Order: sequence, then C-alpha cells, then structure tokens
Amino acid sequence: RVPEQQRTSESPLSWFRGVYLPPALHPLNKTFVKGAEWQDTDSTQEKRRAFLQDFCRKYNSRKKLQTHLAHLVSRIYVEDRHKVLYCEVPKAGCSNWKRVLMVLSGLAASANNISHDDVHYGKHLRKLDSYDLKGIYTRLNMYTKFIFVRDPMERLVSAFRDKFEHPNSYYHPVFGKAIIKKYRHNADEEALKTGSGVKFKEFIQYLLDSHRPVGMDIHWEQVSKLCYPCLINYDFIGKFETLEEDANYFLQLVGAPANLKFPKFKDRHSSDERTSTEVVRQYLKELSKEERQLTYDFYYLDYLMFNYTSP
Repeated sequence: RVPEQQRTSESPLSWFRGVYLPPALHPLNKTFVKGAEWQDTDSTQEKRRAFLQDFCRKYNSRKKLQTHLAHLVSRIYVEDRHKVLYCEVPKAGCSNWKRVLMVLSGLAASANNISHDDVHYGKHLRKLDSYDLKGIYTRLNMYTKFIFVRDPMERLVSAFRDKFEHPNSYYHPVFGKAIIKKYRHNADEEALKTGSGVKFKEFIQYLLDSHRPVGMDIHWEQVSKLCYPCLINYDFIGKFETLEEDANYFLQLVGAPANLKFPKFKDRHSSDERTSTEVVRQYLKELSKEERQLTYDFYYLDYLMFNYTSP
C-alpha cells in the first residue's frame, strides 16, 4: 500500500520503478478460429512465441528494467471491444493496424477510407499509459497483446527512404539539418538551411553516434526499446514478411467481424518500390564493412529476439 501523503504528492506512475513483468506463455484462445486453413500459420505462431519465451528466459531471467510503468506501455494502443493491445512498431504495418483498430472499435466503417493524417494525428485511439494503474494492469493481464515486427535492416532502410527521400516538414528541418551540419564536410548553405538530401551513410553516422546531435526516433528505435518483449508477455507475434496471413489469422483469433480483412494498400509513396532484401543490399553498399557491422550490432537484440537471420 502507498502512504496517503505519497499518494497525494506524486503521480501514481512514479511509484513503479524497477518494473518486472515476467514473460508467461498463455495458451491462445482459438474458439473463434474456423476451418483448417490456419494450421500452418498457427504452428508458426506457436514456434515464434516459444522462441521468444526461451530467449527471454536465457537472456533476461534476472534483469529488472529501471523505468516507469508508463514508459513501458507508452507505445501500446488499446481496443476495448475486442480486448486487444497493440504495440506499435513503425515501418512494420503500423498505419494499417491502427486503421483496423479504428474499425474494430467502431470509429470507422472501413479501413480503406481512413487517411494517413487521421490515423496518426487524429487521436482517435487511446494508449495504455492514459489509464490509471488498475486499468493498465487489468488490460495487461486480461487482453490479447500483439506485436508485428520486421527484419531490422529492412525496417531501417524503409524508415530512411520514407523520412529523408521525400519532402517532409518535420524530419528534414529537425533531423536533416542536424545530420548534415555534423556529418557532411563542406555542406552548402541550401542543404544546411533545408535539411534535405541526407545521404544514407550520413544517417547511419548519426544512428551510431553516442553523441547524436538530435535524439532517437520511434521509426528507427529498436523494438526491444519500443515494446519491451521480455517484460511484457505478448500473446501474438506477427511479422511484416508474412503480414497479410498473420494479420488475418489474428483477426480471427479475436473474433473480428468476418468481413474485416487487413488492408493490402501501401500507406504512402505508393509508387515507390517496396523496401525488399535487394533494395536494402543497394543501400548497405554505401557503408563501410565496419559501419555495416556496427549497424547490425545496434539491432542485435531485435535480430535475436525475433529469430531474424543476420545480413
């Protein structure tokens, strides 16, 4: 119990330092799943869950995270109707997942008619850290928690292409200007003024710099630091590489309306080639061998946790 004086003088979420939520592999409720077509998907899902559980047991069995509970759950979106929690991993289908959550919650009739700005800036969806302590713990214990991940290098290149190779009123002046100023020798006035035209090599120099001129961003932050997969026991682990299949199986698991399917469309820059293994290879050619190794090291935990092959 928290003393009365402390209850009135501090934010409740400040009480929880050193939060430890041990991973537990709960059986998935499959009562809504119909037909045998999902057998392979289900088998893959159980293997992913077991793999992550085993990884967390080996590498994090006695570790405590010194952080506030609010920070742990700050990327998690809540959909109360179907009792689901979604941890947002940018560049792994998150825009379309938020569209689906809006449909599930009754905020929209179809995922196809929701604009990008409405998804990201409309504030229609509620995050888990907006609830009180009881609300947070109840949902963490009772709801189906899911996460979708992506090959770390593909996700990184996809983020770079999206934010730096297209006009952007936030990333160019905030990140671009700082990156060009620090890492480009003899930068011209136009580049320093606009922050446009950041090169991939410069972006990687920023990423690997322990004294970055501007902070991290969720689009290239490690999943291990966005969603804390060894502290929060995710019930479902989807992958971008099998996005449509995994997503539609998950929708069956939680009893979504039969006509709701995961959207196939590309959220933005639809004419661009998708960031594939071959596209990533072309970008990595711009880096030295040491830079490639250090970039892999930066995402080392994500590679291990989700069983991705090192590039």
